[in-house]
Amino acid sequence: MIENLKAILAADKPARLKRRQALHQAAAERILVLDGAMGTMLQRRKLQEQDYRGTRFAGANSDLKGNHDLLNITRPDVILAVHKEYLDAGADIIETNTFSGTWISQADYHLEAAVDDINLEGARLARQAADEVTAADPARPRFVAGAIGPTNRTASLSPDVNRPDFRNITFDELREAYKMQAAGLVAGGADLLLVETIFDTLNAKAAVFGLYELFDELGEQWPVMISGTITDLSGRTLSGQTTEAFWNSLRHAKPFSVGLNCAFGAQQMRPYVAELARVADIKVSAYPNAGLPNQFGEYDEAPHATAAHLREWAEHGLVNIVGGCCGTTPDHIRAIADSVRDVKPRAIPSIPRQLRLAGLEPFAVPAA
Repeated sequence: MIENLKAILAADKPARLKRRQALHQAAAERILVLDGAMGTMLQRRKLQEQDYRGTRFAGANSDLKGNHDLLNITRPDVILAVHKEYLDAGADIIETNTFSGTWISQADYHLEAAVDDINLEGARLARQAADEVTAADPARPRFVAGAIGPTNRTASLSPDVNRPDFRNITFDELREAYKMQAAGLVAGGADLLLVETIFDTLNAKAAVFGLYELFDELGEQWPVMISGTITDLSGRTLSGQTTEAFWNSLRHAKPFSVGLNCAFGAQQMRPYVAELARVADIKVSAYPNAGLPNQFGEYDEAPHATAAHLREWAEHGLVNIVGGCCGTTPDHIRAIADSVRDVKPRAIPSIPRQLRLAGLEPFAVPAA
């Protein structure tokens, strides 16, 4: 598999390295804008079971409606259209439609065998959209982030309250699943790999392990974005870590950026983004939901409201990359892009060298 992947990547290497250089340059010059919610846009289209099945999965034994990643194969026209809407709205980086693109997540639909194609086609569609928009405006290149979701299992917690020692997934199974997904994403043309919506740091560490194992085998390293999720107002991830502890646990990966997304609207997320901005000596990303969900599970925050929050964060030097998560639309991204257009990106702080550890809380070993 690796040799075939190396051959695929060799043909695109000059263009890929040029895009990577352009990405670093753009991030140094301005606040980059990430796209908004894919699921929100797909729900608006009111797709039916047949859209998800297409011809390839017509005989599937389970319902497929709602398996949005599958649309990369069965309705690529719809996915391409959504990507272009976000690019036209001002996104610099678009995410592939692969949030559930591991065999672990696809097992719910008995579609583990489709994972390679889901990721390959997802990255190809985003690459096509980004390249077309870049060709029309070469002075502002657009980039593709391969979206890697958290899966529906957790390595740190038991799903059975009566068996606290039980785990329904192992670290190595997660590592292999993430590695497999990343291989498809880079083969399809992803510029970055985005490990996002992290609720369990151990899952994220498995992802990092798998990604860097792949990089070692390919002899090339892709920029990695890491984005966690604070699950409640106690300020902790689901597996119990504070924001700083989360960063201490993953800083060894030397990612392109670290940030937060989902769970909260911007108002509730701000103190945790500020905490990351204080402790992280790399770029900070933030893409909140469009407020908190209403009683129907829908998001009501208007684009100008979300944009006003992110503008304030930018003015206070908290962010380098901004965008939207659940409930956000091209209108939100357009408003966000306009709001930060004239604001300089956060200056990367110089953090004193120190042994920094983490359990649920951070711990810095005092200098001798």
